[in-house]
Amino acid sequence: MHLMKIADLYIRVSTDEQADKGYSQRDQEERLRRYCELHQIAIGQVIFEDHSAKNFNRPEWIKLLSRIKQRGNKTNLILFTKWDRFSRNAGDAYQMISMLTKSGVEPQAIEQPLDLSIPENKMMLAIYLAAPEVENDRRALNVFYGMRRAKKEGRVMGIAPFGYINRISEDGKQKFIVPKEPEASTMKYVFNEIVKQIEAPEVIRKRILKSGKKMLSPQAFHVAIRNPVYCGKVFIGQYKDEPPHFVKGLHEPIIDEALFNEVQDTLDGNRRASRPPVIKLTSHEKLPLRGFLLCPKCGAKLTGSGSKGRKEIYFYYHCNSRCGVRFIADNANKLFLEELRQYEFNAPVQKIIRQVVLNAHKQIAGNINDSKKQIADELDGLNQKLSIARNKLLSEAIDDEDYQVIKSELKPKIEQLEQRLQQAGRGKAVTGLETRLDRALSAVSSISWFYNSSSIETKRSIIGSMFPENLVFDGKEYRTTRLNTILKCILITNNQLNHKKNRNHLNFSGDSCLVVPTRIEQRLMTRSCIAF
Repeated sequence: MHLMKIADLYIRVSTDEQADKGYSQRDQEERLRRYCELHQIAIGQVIFEDHSAKNFNRPEWIKLLSRIKQRGNKTNLILFTKWDRFSRNAGDAYQMISMLTKSGVEPQAIEQPLDLSIPENKMMLAIYLAAPEVENDRRALNVFYGMRRAKKEGRVMGIAPFGYINRISEDGKQKFIVPKEPEASTMKYVFNEIVKQIEAPEVIRKRILKSGKKMLSPQAFHVAIRNPVYCGKVFIGQYKDEPPHFVKGLHEPIIDEALFNEVQDTLDGNRRASRPPVIKLTSHEKLPLRGFLLCPKCGAKLTGSGSKGRKEIYFYYHCNSRCGVRFIADNANKLFLEELRQYEFNAPVQKIIRQVVLNAHKQIAGNINDSKKQIADELDGLNQKLSIARNKLLSEAIDDEDYQVIKSELKPKIEQLEQRLQQAGRGKAVTGLETRLDRALSAVSSISWFYNSSSIETKRSIIGSMFPENLVFDGKEYRTTRLNTILKCILITNNQLNHKKNRNHLNFSGDSCLVVPTRIEQRLMTRSCIAF
């Protein structure tokens, strides 16, 4: 006699909204009942679930599993429409399928039927389980990229901060924020009061609240006074290799940038009235020289920012003071690249420098080995004397008192020599020197290319290491009061070689800083290069 199968119908939705409206639930139930009627399957329980399928910690599923484990359970099928209704985690799904199979229950998706007794079908099961999750991740990533692009264009995403209100354009395509009164005036008052440093921010907040005006909660208030949106800036967070930075917003600022910066310094307890405050942030990729340039007129540090044009954003290095100095960033960056080329040297010079360094290293390594050998010989001699004294003690040639005197004299000397030997071992020769030296010389000899192809962080590291003090840029050339010592040697070498080859002196913008300390290594390197 053929026994009729009994199936429990499992109906799950992915969001509470779907559960409330019930559309998805009714549709799934209708398809499952039609399947059971067509295949002559009796229906046992109908289970409705509105929890996520990330795991099996779901209230209704736990109840269903408890009934299945009971001895009187007659269910031999659990039916659902698709495998993503059952689970979206392959590992958990395999484990649950194994548990149900041992209990005599077969899980099955009516729209994606699989015979799990066939091993190859487990690969299809993994695809069915992963595909919806991949789709969700891709959709989330597209939303993330879209929001990040909108922020880079200067748009404030999400709910408008206190003092602003969300608006949408007449065509319904663009969303933006505008100041909202009286909250906008309240926030402007807050910033002006904080900068006075008479009352603490929390005291100001409570005073405004007591006056009957609308005000934020303590936590939201302290987040708000740190929000650069109020001075017309939009913060772009770090993502992969792109550093965090600010862009100019499309919205109307409530306060100016100088006031916002001053408030931030006040909140940080680091008020600096001697110079114009700036927001501390990593430079944009178009502004690698930001913070390294000095104004040729007033001597203040040049900052940098982007200005939105009709078609694109244009970047400038400019002075914050009233002197009005302003340089196009692209021009300044190109001239700096040309500046770097004067520190590059050709293959013959590279070969001489390589040989000088290797000879010096060989001499140092030889001195280290000689010193270690001398210390080791002295140490062996003292240990031998101590060993002789010990043997004489054992043979009763000397008594214990004499042995202790000899030991007390030799032991400190032995310990001191062991310490010196250990220190000498730390000064061992550099391993793989030739490979590392070739790599370093290659980088220096093509520093302009290396700089131009590097990330913004590497570019700024190169600038800081080459020029210990700031650069002065007048729109045509760069000057500095002090160069890295190695760069001085390279510049002198290049100047002397060019003078010797072309019979005329080339006028480099860095000539004012070419006074080199009279060190033996530098004189040797320069003379060797000139002789070549």
